[in-house]
Amino acid sequence: MTRAELQGIGMTSQRTRNRLVDRLRRHGVHDETVLNAIRTVPRHMFVEEALASRAYEDTALPIGAGQTISQPLVVAQMTQELISAGKPPRTVLEVGTGSGYQAAVLAQRIEQVFTIERIDELWRLARRKFRSLGLRNIRTRCLDGHQGWPANAPYDAIMITAAARSVPEALFAQLAEDGGVLVAPVGPEGRQELRVYCRRGADFQQKGLGDVSFVPLLPGTG
Repeated sequence: MTRAELQGIGMTSQRTRNRLVDRLRRHGVHDETVLNAIRTVPRHMFVEEALASRAYEDTALPIGAGQTISQPLVVAQMTQELISAGKPPRTVLEVGTGSGYQAAVLAQRIEQVFTIERIDELWRLARRKFRSLGLRNIRTRCLDGHQGWPANAPYDAIMITAAARSVPEALFAQLAEDGGVLVAPVGPEGRQELRVYCRRGADFQQKGLGDVSFVPLLPGTG
């Protein structure tokens, strides 16, 4: 991946990224480390080439296999909550790698990111992008998101980027007991509530952040 590809031109230029950051700030994203991650990560490298000119619009975009890359505002909000709701996380599990963009944003702020994807095609593509961008603090596997990645648990934080009617118990079990934070869209297909759970031993405190719409969290791999 060349320097020119990373920097972008026209609608993928640094100036366009800066305008996106300004919009996110106006919508309540205040953590400068999160805003800097959005400014730094080349979102146009995580979408199809034909959609690159729309990469810095605040909108979700298709990435193939019936999946989408989340809108930047949602990525920023989820990241901000993840790092501020409990103790500063050093390890994070992302369930639903998708394009790889959310993991790349997390990697700017988190010491070690573990991310899993059930669709082999997307997993392989995201893994190549992580390598080409030199993101050495991301580990990734093709696994069933309902089961998580227990080998590396407990995690200081878990982010689920697909929606389930309830958070799988296996994921709660992999969350650190002392202040672990889990961020997830919860509810039926089409419209969910973005929720934040903070774990203290066997107790989970939760709060809602508003309505969102994510693709469903499906079982298995393929």
